[in-house]
Amino acid sequence: MNLDIYGQGLCALVTAACMASTGHNVTLHLNSQALERALNDGEAIDREPGLALLIQEQRRSGRLVLPGESVSANTHSPRVIFVALPPDQQNDAMTLVQAIAEQTVGALLVVNQSTFPVGTTAQLHGLIQHPSNDWPREVVALPDLLQEGAALKGFTRPNQVLLGAESPWAERLIRELLRPFNRREDRIRVMGTREAEFTKLAITGMLATRLSFMNDMANLADSLNVDIESVRQGMGGDRRIGHEYLYPGCGFGGRNFSRDVMNLVSTLEDKGVGSTLLAQVLDINEQQKEVLFRKLWQFYNADLKGRTVALWGAAFKPGSSRIDNAPSIRLIEALIAQGCHVQVHDPEALPALQDEFGVQEGLTYHEDPYNAAIDADALLIVTEWKAYWSPDFTRLKTAMRQAVIFDGRNIYDPAFVADQGFVYCGVGRQVREL
Repeated sequence: MNLDIYGQGLCALVTAACMASTGHNVTLHLNSQALERALNDGEAIDREPGLALLIQEQRRSGRLVLPGESVSANTHSPRVIFVALPPDQQNDAMTLVQAIAEQTVGALLVVNQSTFPVGTTAQLHGLIQHPSNDWPREVVALPDLLQEGAALKGFTRPNQVLLGAESPWAERLIRELLRPFNRREDRIRVMGTREAEFTKLAITGMLATRLSFMNDMANLADSLNVDIESVRQGMGGDRRIGHEYLYPGCGFGGRNFSRDVMNLVSTLEDKGVGSTLLAQVLDINEQQKEVLFRKLWQFYNADLKGRTVALWGAAFKPGSSRIDNAPSIRLIEALIAQGCHVQVHDPEALPALQDEFGVQEGLTYHEDPYNAAIDADALLIVTEWKAYWSPDFTRLKTAMRQAVIFDGRNIYDPAFVADQGFVYCGVGRQVREL
């Protein structure tokens, strides 16, 4: 089929590349000359693992094109439009879909992947109807459930696909489009459009709640001299709970995740429902972003001025180059405000961090993690990149002025690190004898 995909975020890029890889002719509408140039030059317009290579392959095949480039036409197929725009472009989506509907003579399917308010898909459906047109015209909701760092796997081998469809014709067409990724087991969960939109927000709210709950429990564990790791495993072993999203740490970030939780809170408030729980979830998370700073402050008895602090990890999660709402931002700001010299390493996010902070006194960026630790009075683990899990502790201890590690992601075994000659402080962790 011929597919048109509108958007410039991760969802649009992954959808375009994956659909082209299964034989569809895809036109990607980026609405950005800079991004189009980057695409034509073979540059990675998103640092998602494997995405740049897949896009380049599909560009060379001719199945993934930009507007104005040649694409083989098939007038017998329905026109299929994917809309994956940011939440603040709802009005743009309305204008776009209405214009496309006016230009389309035959059958039309609009696939709404955007995280817009609940009910937007139904509004879009109303915009594309024409009383004198006997061809089917439908809008479905296909909420974006992709996770940065694992987006390609999430699209090609999904755990589940939420499909909001109100007509058998639309459902059949979507099933055909997703058939290559839905062969082993039917992962498509069909429901109404409003239900699909709301389910997306509710999933995000539940995951955020689990994270904040575990952070609350970890902070309580610190005061009770309880090792939260044993508690986490005990909770996860209960089948009613499971292990997912039960890892305490120094707070969650990410543009999409944080934004979706806030959208859910806003939706509830707009409807007069309100949510004390979700408001507390967000509040706990913002406070948790300061947990490493508080521990460092207490360790050095509020005497931080002139100290050198190493940060390993700036991205909001491993596998991403983004720092949207990342704990590292607030942490760096607090450390610099206290007169610390901050030395940061991250495998992917240094360019984004430099865009955020620029060149300023008290902040240096390092391509090598051990260089970032030179003369440090403490090492703070902020993002759990796999490269940080098994460092050369002897080399690290030699580089640092003070052998102190604040593990914001609980990736180390406290007793082992202590045995290497370090003072260890995690989130809810206790140093027990080996």
